[in-house]
Amino acid sequence: MRSVKKKGILADLREGLIHRLFQTSGLMVIAILLGIIALLLYTSVPAFREIGLREFLTSTRWDPTSPEKPEYGFLSMLASTIMVTIGAMVISFPLGVAVASYLSDVAAPKVREIVKPIVELLAAIPSVVVGFIGITLVGPLIARVFNLSHGLNALNGSLLLAIMALPTIISISEDSLNAVPVSYVEASLALGANPWETLIKVKIPAAASGIIASLMLGMGRAIGETMTVLMATGNARAFPSGFLQSVRTLTANIAIELGEVPYYSTHYYALFALGLVLFLITFFINLSADVILEKQKRKLQ
Repeated sequence: MRSVKKKGILADLREGLIHRLFQTSGLMVIAILLGIIALLLYTSVPAFREIGLREFLTSTRWDPTSPEKPEYGFLSMLASTIMVTIGAMVISFPLGVAVASYLSDVAAPKVREIVKPIVELLAAIPSVVVGFIGITLVGPLIARVFNLSHGLNALNGSLLLAIMALPTIISISEDSLNAVPVSYVEASLALGANPWETLIKVKIPAAASGIIASLMLGMGRAIGETMTVLMATGNARAFPSGFLQSVRTLTANIAIELGEVPYYSTHYYALFALGLVLFLITFFINLSADVILEKQKRKLQ
């Protein structure tokens, strides 16, 4: 009897210890996130004080090294980031949902075992390698097709970011399609719909929340990418006028300038302000995606 009671006490202690460990890990993650926000805010405030919030948010000129009057408007880089990201989503989202639908409902088990690892392998390719592909293959091809002097432009960046966002979109969309209850499919087939109609009119609408979340997470992946856009988009600081023009994104600008800027200068603080803007954009995109995924889980339970 005593041994049984002792085992029960030890099990309770072990359970309590594991609970505390997980709780501490969760609190540490929250603390790190709050620390990042605090650091960015603390380092960005001097920039807003010295530059002026209005100039920073409304000006399209970013020229911090001008001998006459340094300018710190971030709108051109924000527009470039949005342009490249939207271009990437226009390419990757339909393709990603199509591949996810194929893997979920059409592919034979043996084909699925081959295709899924290939899709996951795409996520493991370093961004600098994707950038090299953009410089050596995609860029020259764009230049020949559109008769340009070079192919380092927004279109090049969009194509490469589309490739990088595909694994996220495919994986989450496939999981959402597989999470649709079998009873939905059986009811559709029993009413006379064929498998194609069932996929298009039943499964995809039922999994719409998860598919939209995959789009948002893919968008967050594209917005936060640095090396690929730095290497493949041309890095022109002018306000973008089209996909065939060179652009500079927020991430590329921070990577280019932060290593050479004097510490604690206005330029230094302004780069942290750009980092704060980028952090807030990606944070709210990922938060929205998580909320949408949770809603879908409750809906399909």
